[in-house]
Amino acid sequence: MKTLENMMILGRISGVFGVKGWVKIYSHTSPLQQIVKYSPVYLLKKDGWQAVQIIKGQRQGKGVIALLEGVDSRDQAFSLVGTDIGIQRDQLPDLSSDTYYWADLEGMSVFTLDNALLGMVDWVFNTGSNDVLVVKAENNKEHMIPWVENDVIKSVDVQRSRLVVDWDPDF
Repeated sequence: MKTLENMMILGRISGVFGVKGWVKIYSHTSPLQQIVKYSPVYLLKKDGWQAVQIIKGQRQGKGVIALLEGVDSRDQAFSLVGTDIGIQRDQLPDLSSDTYYWADLEGMSVFTLDNALLGMVDWVFNTGSNDVLVVKAENNKEHMIPWVENDVIKSVDVQRSRLVVDWDPDF
């Protein structure tokens, strides 16, 4: 077990599958089964990140299932439910200049076209039709801003950790 910097959480163990140690995974990757392609993955335990190999994994219904190294029984699998699954940042493929990982957006300052600070990106989720930025203001107000490039999202500056959006601060 060790503390690792630059970890990216890609999913969470959400349940067990069968009696031979398989786990159900709630995956944040796209496509969902991409999470089983990384090697190693890291499980966030009480005392830090533990590297583990995924022996087998596949899409199962609306989710993903996997068999992890060293997990041979339903009881062992059940003890992992709720555990975050991560990888080191350098395991991610490089992206084109106009594409971003959600984790790159989280924590960015969000400004309107008039340079008014809306808040900071707290988290991002997908609705099926587009991604949505959840922006928290200092007064705890939340703005849910759809990721619609050119119409709503006007500019992204990863170096300065700054987003400019066409958005009404009262909305």
